[in-house]
Amino acid sequence: MRLPFQISRRPSLKIHVGNVAVGGNTPISVQSMTNTNTNDVASTVAQIQALQNVGADIVRVSVPDLGAAEAFGKIKQRVTIPLIADIHFDHKIALKVADLGADCLRINPGNIGREERVREVIESAKDKNISIRIGVNAGSLEKELQKKYGEPTAEALVESALRHIEILDKFNFSNFKISLKASEVFMTIAAYRLLAKQIQQPLHLGITEAGGFRAGAVKSAIGIGMLLMEGIGDTIRVSLAADPVEEIRVGFDILKSLHIRQKGINLIACPSCSRQNFDVIKTVNDLEQRLEDILQPLDVAIIGCIVNGPGEAKEAHIGITGGSPQHLLYVNGKISKKLNHEALVDELEKTVRAKIATLDR
Repeated sequence: MRLPFQISRRPSLKIHVGNVAVGGNTPISVQSMTNTNTNDVASTVAQIQALQNVGADIVRVSVPDLGAAEAFGKIKQRVTIPLIADIHFDHKIALKVADLGADCLRINPGNIGREERVREVIESAKDKNISIRIGVNAGSLEKELQKKYGEPTAEALVESALRHIEILDKFNFSNFKISLKASEVFMTIAAYRLLAKQIQQPLHLGITEAGGFRAGAVKSAIGIGMLLMEGIGDTIRVSLAADPVEEIRVGFDILKSLHIRQKGINLIACPSCSRQNFDVIKTVNDLEQRLEDILQPLDVAIIGCIVNGPGEAKEAHIGITGGSPQHLLYVNGKISKKLNHEALVDELEKTVRAKIATLDR
């Protein structure tokens, strides 16, 4: 299928978070953050593995104190996905997790304190080839910037980021990426647009405190999607007040919708109407649950009637068109067999898994 629009990525430097490349022309990575108590090593490891199972590239873990830093080290030993240590203010925590194998430090240099402390953290990151993420948030802007601008603005976010960047530049450290997050979509977009023109470092996209699952997914899709359409962004997180696993799923749905990156089943489904010859909504829900373990990209069309069904089914790898008395199953654009209601979901799952098996060879 010829795409009507081709996204041109903003040129950026390439850095690494563990074995995941970020920036340059590398794939846009999708990440989330654990919400377990970091000191509960078993629960945190289980959540990280759940995120990895649905395709997460990177996971961030909060490390609020030295006790959590010790737990972080144990967690790191039990997982294979790159981990970002989320740290605020205390340089000793940063030094500790660097020694314990952190792949990236989420820490703002300007908030660490004296210059010597900043130097220690940067030298440790250099020695261990650990990247840093500068994370500017509208809810935690420096007091002088709040006073200068009166309220959080895109310009205030960018000025904050440039202050932190200046510190890293002073110590000749370029192995970093940056995020500029606000809960307000327009402010976030404006801030990223401004900063993207001024630096070459990779940009981590997100709408922070976006809300619950539905509202947060919508806000994130609009904000992150608009920036990605402009070629801005190298790694993303969809911030939801929901199970972190859903952040990964929504993140990949955003990338899939823009034809940036394909992972997992792409369900093309009609909204259903009185023309449907089977329960489209139930079929889609059942298939989503059954096929959520599949990470390979595959287009599956679920259309309830013969008006749009054949056209969509022929374009997908696998498709079903509602008919009477039987439904038509398409594979690779051709009719494969006719199905009764009772066999519909089982046969679709069977056909999808058989198709995936041929792709794995």
